[in-house]
Order: sequence, then C-alpha cells, then structure tokens
Amino acid sequence: MDQKQAPASADRKRGSGVKLVYDVLRDEIISLSLPPGSAIDENQLAERFAMSRTPIREALVRLAGDGLVTTLPNRSTVVSNIDFLSLPAFFDAITLMYRVTTRLAARNRTPEDLAVIRAHQADFARAVRDQDALGMIATNRDFHASIADAGKNPYYASLFARLLDEGRRLLRLYYSSYADKLPEEFVTEHEEMIRAIENQDIDTADRLGATHADQIVLQIRTLIAEDRREHIPL
Repeated sequence: MDQKQAPASADRKRGSGVKLVYDVLRDEIISLSLPPGSAIDENQLAERFAMSRTPIREALVRLAGDGLVTTLPNRSTVVSNIDFLSLPAFFDAITLMYRVTTRLAARNRTPEDLAVIRAHQADFARAVRDQDALGMIATNRDFHASIADAGKNPYYASLFARLLDEGRRLLRLYYSSYADKLPEEFVTEHEEMIRAIENQDIDTADRLGATHADQIVLQIRTLIAEDRREHIPL
C-alpha cells in the first residue's frame, strides 16, 4: 500500500495537523488505497504523522462524519464499507437531485453563479486532461454542487452535497472503469449543461441532468455486475 509519509513539523499551527491527517486519509479512502474494512490504528497514524493521538482522533471524527470511517463497539476504527444493498435507493436519490438542481439552476441562476460554475468546469476539464482521478472526483463534486447552489434552494443543495460526498468512492470505481482516461464526451456533457443553464432552458437542463446521471449509474451497475471469475480447468 503506497501511503504518504507526513513530515514532522514542530511549529505546526493548531488545527493544521488535524487537517493534514484528514486530507491524507480522505484521499487514501476515496482512492481505495485504503479499501473498505481496513483497520485504522491510531498509534500507527501518530507515528506516521509524527504527532500526538489527539489530532489523529479529531481527524477520525471528521472522517466518521463524512461516512468514510466507522467506530466499532470495541472502539476500534475501520474504513466504512460501501453499502451495495442500498445502492438502488442511492441511485434513485442522486438521479433526482441531478435533475432537480440542474433544472432549478436554469431558472434561478445569476451571472455570478455562471462564473463559479464555469470555474469549476475548467478545473474538472484540467483534471480529466491530466488523468488525475482524485482531482476529477473533487472538481466534479464542486461543479455539481455549484449548480445546486445556483438553484437557490438550500435544502436541495445540502442533500445533493451529501449524496455527492457519499458517492465519491463509487465515482472512483466509475473512473477506474475507464482506466482514469475519461472520454472527452463527459467534459462536453458538462458544457452542454452550462449552456442550458445559461440559456435558462429548463426542460433541456432537466433532460441533460437525467442523462448525465443515467450513464454514470449504468456504468457503475455494469462494473459491479461484471463477472471477474477466473475459469481454471480442473
């Protein structure tokens, strides 16, 4: 397992140690370098990051809030499992949110909203060109969250942000199915969504949101259902 070794720093500012541990572990969990079910040892982390267990524990509390780690009854901590049994409900919810948020953005967006959405799209396109999987996951999340913000419904925006965060490991599987070489058409899909939002074409925005969600869901379902058994002659 390739894990980053954090440098020791005697003058580390208060709170920065928590952020460092959180950021590194979050990326390792999302990238599946730390697979679901992996044990997380506070003592090993304290040694690895050259800091006390207090910031380690605070970082783990944040990760637990994100649903990325789970504390067991015996007080040990593990990387949270991906709940495949709940995927149908998750797919229904996130598909609806893609549609609703894109539709509302087309109705309520401001010029300032469009500038933010375009900035996140530029970051996403750059990550795609660089074949940077973690970058694609982060910028894709920010792109769609900014569309939700443009819709001016904080309840939808909050729910969608939660679903986007919850689906980050699934998105890692999705990108891995393309060997992290995401087809350019997916960048184009984002551009088409921006165009519909800019033109305040509500019906087209709704249709594009649904299509975008459908192709992601289909690809993940296909990947999960793929038969990877090795046929060994006996």
